[in-house]
Amino acid sequence: MVQKYQSPVRVYKYPFELVMAAYEKRFPTCKMIPVFLGSDIMSEYKSEDGAVHEIERRCKLNVDAPYLLKKIVGVDYVIFIQKNCLDRRKRTLMISAYNESFSSRIAIVENCYYSVHAENPSWTCFEQDASLDIKHFFGFESTVEKIAMKQYTQNIKKGKEVIEFYINELISQGITYIPQWKDSKDKVAAIEDTPSQDSGLRSRSDSVSSQHSHASLTLGATAATIHRDSPEVEVPVSVAQTGKLDDDYIHRFLGSLTPAEESRLVQLRRQLQETHKGKIPKDSHILRFLRARDFNIEKSREMLVHSLAWRKLHNIDRLLSTYEPPPVIQKYYPGGWHYCDKEGTPLYILRLGQMDVKGLMKSVGEESILKHVLAVNEEGLLRAEAATSKRGYPVSTCTCIVDLDGLSMRHWWRPGIRALLRIIEVVEANYPETMGRLLIVRAPRVFPVLWTLVSPFIDENTRNKFMIYGGNDYQGPGGLVDYVDKRYIPDFLGGDCLCEVPEGGLVPKSLYQDDQLDRSPDEPPLSMDSLYITAQVVKDFPHEVLIQVPEKGCVITWDFDILKGDVTFTVFRCKDHRGSDPCHQHHISGAIGGIGSVQYLDKSMVVGVDLSIMEAPHICRNGDSVQGTHVTSQSGSYILQWKYFDSAKAAFDFPLTSHKSKVMYNTELLPSNAFKGSMTSLLSCQSGFSSLSISTQSSQSGIGSCPSRLLKR
Repeated sequence: MVQKYQSPVRVYKYPFELVMAAYEKRFPTCKMIPVFLGSDIMSEYKSEDGAVHEIERRCKLNVDAPYLLKKIVGVDYVIFIQKNCLDRRKRTLMISAYNESFSSRIAIVENCYYSVHAENPSWTCFEQDASLDIKHFFGFESTVEKIAMKQYTQNIKKGKEVIEFYINELISQGITYIPQWKDSKDKVAAIEDTPSQDSGLRSRSDSVSSQHSHASLTLGATAATIHRDSPEVEVPVSVAQTGKLDDDYIHRFLGSLTPAEESRLVQLRRQLQETHKGKIPKDSHILRFLRARDFNIEKSREMLVHSLAWRKLHNIDRLLSTYEPPPVIQKYYPGGWHYCDKEGTPLYILRLGQMDVKGLMKSVGEESILKHVLAVNEEGLLRAEAATSKRGYPVSTCTCIVDLDGLSMRHWWRPGIRALLRIIEVVEANYPETMGRLLIVRAPRVFPVLWTLVSPFIDENTRNKFMIYGGNDYQGPGGLVDYVDKRYIPDFLGGDCLCEVPEGGLVPKSLYQDDQLDRSPDEPPLSMDSLYITAQVVKDFPHEVLIQVPEKGCVITWDFDILKGDVTFTVFRCKDHRGSDPCHQHHISGAIGGIGSVQYLDKSMVVGVDLSIMEAPHICRNGDSVQGTHVTSQSGSYILQWKYFDSAKAAFDFPLTSHKSKVMYNTELLPSNAFKGSMTSLLSCQSGFSSLSISTQSSQSGIGSCPSRLLKR
């Protein structure tokens, strides 16, 4: 298996030329990098104007491996080939490195790139990626893989320190400015334009520049970068504009991550940029799913894309702006937000023992309770984001205190337990790693029975965050005061704070509605009006949507997600009118689980004669999210077609799944006067970006469009 590493963007808050001068000082040897034993020049090229300098070196590296392994392979060091290309005109340095030793058994490839910061020309950016492919290595494949990854991550950290050390050394020598490369005809002008007070620095910087022209520029396995804390810079790199992650941004808004975790985040984010054009979630949201799956990219992506489709299907992005709790829930649901804990994490109080589960279920129904729980989770995300902005360090979770005082066998009502398990399932799938700590207080003797029922349905990582206190154990040292300031502990738990969370209690039977418990458990868990339609696409029976365009210039928009399998998506225009006339459509009954499907194109129709292809077939893979538009050149009948794509057949393999795919889609026809010549004008209220999308953030440090009423509760 190939191991890949992708670093975030490392930002040097110094000009490119100064960074290059510091980088040069590492060669030919560097006491701070003992694994680098030396190098020999294999080839070198310099352009006549001095702008381009290419060099290839053969480098010798020591390997921190067990003595037995070194004896078995018969070497104490390995050889790497490094190729560098410095372009002073473009102010870039490209480095590639690969191993010469054991190349038939193991392949290590590294690419690095230095460039000028896109928004600040006085800063320098560094990017790095690497891959490790161990084919066979004397039966020590697993050991070698662990050694290589450990050595690599250590070298990354060491490289930061090295460059920072040499930059400070240059500054201590008075070298704070190195002029940019100029064409020969501009040298005189460049000298005249230099401030006179820098003349003392010029002579020293010129010598460094000359050294820069003749020294070797290689990066090898210990690629370097620096990490400087800069509190005055709120967001070091405009992630929304560059689409790349900066290490300062990660440290400030996401927390302390290992190089491997940073790499997984960057890789998954890049995958989503390719499959979810312009609608990828915020980085904190992606990171939650990575943590939930122990930073396994494939498992995290599968979980995340299904959650994004779920949010889209049920309009979760607009839940907070449209939801108003029913009066019964406002009065009898004993839960609410209540200040923060000692770490600045938003705090939620739930008096579960005072909840009349049966009364709530019979009054408002399971769906309303689930909808309320989802609104609480959505508000928790916003509060955590607001806390991150306010406190200056990442806050990604919430703390919950669950008071079980009053819990009895009446809570063991079967429909209530079923509803609880469904809520747990939905929350676990779509809000992973949002709970930092759950403090269960005043647990009665019957609690172990309930815990036995629900604990198997709770993720192990989440269960490890539960702290259970029986009786009055929550009071005093080791109790709530260890996590929540006493002035914020609710009065009913012995604290000093008057808590406005509803007390709950029995719901009057006069509010019961008999039809609230008639819903089949097989129905969707939410009863929200969805803008999206789900359809199964069966082999040989495409799913088609007819759109009648009244005049040219109208815009057809589509937004769909592939929930299962692969499909091809095509947009056609029929030469003759397609409509409700039976001769222009045919039904496929029973083709999709007994559900009829309407098709407007048949196999006898010929492209170029009966219909035209307006948007060429595009292969969409499982989990892809696709958005697009087509500006019509003439009126008529347009067909949007999703057709089953047999990826196994394309790979000359035997299919292991049924010949079915599943899509969730929304289409819209905009009149010609709605198109103003820019893509922004095509964004209707129905197809707006997700509230979790990076593209909709007004600021990385803000809380987006958080309703003000939420933070005033």
